Amino acid sequence: MLCERCGKNEASVHYTEIVQGEKTVYHLCETCAREKGEETYKAMAGAFVFNQLWSGLLNHDSSLPKVANTPEQQCETCGMTFSQFTKIGRFGCPDCYRTFATRMEPLLKRIQSSDQHTGKFPKRSGGRISVRRELSKLRQEMQASVVEERFEEAAKLRDRIRYLEQQLETQE
Repeated sequence: MLCERCGKNEASVHYTEIVQGEKTVYHLCETCAREKGEETYKAMAGAFVFNQLWSGLLNHDSSLPKVANTPEQQCETCGMTFSQFTKIGRFGCPDCYRTFATRMEPLLKRIQSSDQHTGKFPKRSGGRISVRRELSKLRQEMQASVVEERFEEAAKLRDRIRYLEQQLETQE
């Protein structure tokens, strides 16, 4: 997101101001935030910074192995090291995700109970979307079962598909 004041730099300061019940949200680059006023900038500088939280979690992760006197792993594409990532709070390129995957998995599991993104659904249509995804998966499994001549399994899948289709019809 670009700074809404200069339109050139990336907005790194996000500030919400509420005056007499009127809410105003600012998305500014650091330079424009400073220009907005020293008092406002000081208030913003003390605000929560996600990178610092992330960095703190990474540096205090006891589940990560500590190995002394070994060269630090480095991304082959951008050259970033894991310690640089812990200080900055973001990776240097998409390949960093693969390079540091083994170091990130325990942390992600601890923070969000899983290392896989399962998606997000709107509350109103979330149930239908989930059922449709499951139906699609079950149909593929049923086709594979038929091709491999596992007919009992295919019949069970067929029955499950019929049940879910009936559920969908009642929801709509």
